[in-house]
Amino acid sequence: MKNINILLADDDKADCHLFKDALAELPVSAHLTIVHNGEQVIEELTKKGSGLPDVLFLDLNMPRKNGFATLGAIKRSSELQNLPVIIFSTASDKEMVKIVFRDSAHYYICKPNDFSQLKKVIYEALTLISQKDNPLPLEEDFMITGNSIVIP
Repeated sequence: MKNINILLADDDKADCHLFKDALAELPVSAHLTIVHNGEQVIEELTKKGSGLPDVLFLDLNMPRKNGFATLGAIKRSSELQNLPVIIFSTASDKEMVKIVFRDSAHYYICKPNDFSQLKKVIYEALTLISQKDNPLPLEEDFMITGNSIVIP
């Protein structure tokens, strides 16, 4: 895997620290930028002179502009619509998963409570995103569980 530029949008500071710690323990070279609401996501993505990240991990429940509105804004923008967006949320409600699948998110991760499981889902997500041809998955492949992943 090449050096991966990751944008994490999550208003929960503890979750951000866990994500950062998990990423640090993975065999990947990554640069992590963290923002705390959807408005900051759009600001970060539209900053002049900075390229797009390789992937956005997007929480759904955030203040000021939630993940649903942020995902919609990204997918309606011709400059941003091809950015891989992975929903990263505590919500596992099937209706919410269906909505973001229809809105063209790339994958969905229900935040695990277990640190080793967190490492697995992040690693699986980065592995999927770094594959050359990355079409949107079928609905049955939309949820990332990390259950089939072995971290080298």
